[in-house]
Amino acid sequence: MAAKESADKNPGLHTSVDEATKGYFLQQTMLRVKDPKVSLDFYSRIMGMSLLKRLDFEDLKFTLYFLGYEETSSAPSEATERTAWTFGHKALLELTHNWGTESDPDSKGYHNGNSEPRGFGHIGVTVDDVHKACKRFESLGVEFVKKPDDGKIKDIAFIKDPDGYWIEIFDTTNIAKTTAHAAV
Repeated sequence: MAAKESADKNPGLHTSVDEATKGYFLQQTMLRVKDPKVSLDFYSRIMGMSLLKRLDFEDLKFTLYFLGYEETSSAPSEATERTAWTFGHKALLELTHNWGTESDPDSKGYHNGNSEPRGFGHIGVTVDDVHKACKRFESLGVEFVKKPDDGKIKDIAFIKDPDGYWIEIFDTTNIAKTTAHAAV
């Protein structure tokens, strides 16, 4: 019997990687944010991410913030080298701030993808212990969509960032146990 990840179980899947794509990797996911001060506080203080790079596009009136779980003490101090260093890391979060949204009383924010029409779903963050992390989030006043003991799928949680984007929270031990029945 073929594994669930084999091509015969997944129509359209190509298992031989085109040589032209060797070296490709997923580098970032972008979320638009209304107020960078609030979002940077959330992602750095609550989620533990570091700001790797900030790019200001003055003529276009927007700023990009690249965050991740990388150690920044070894980052180059020269601006262009630091940009290259940042874009060489995998799985970063890019927060895009269009200037003025934080003070625009008519701004309704951005669609989080989880209300109609549905589209984008969530980002996921691995933590050391999902239950311990969620107790900390709760003590910090983070809004939950789902706590680890709620619903049919246990030991995973969903929280919301300041713009309403969902973040799935899980640890590697519990996620393996929780999804074991779906893996075979």
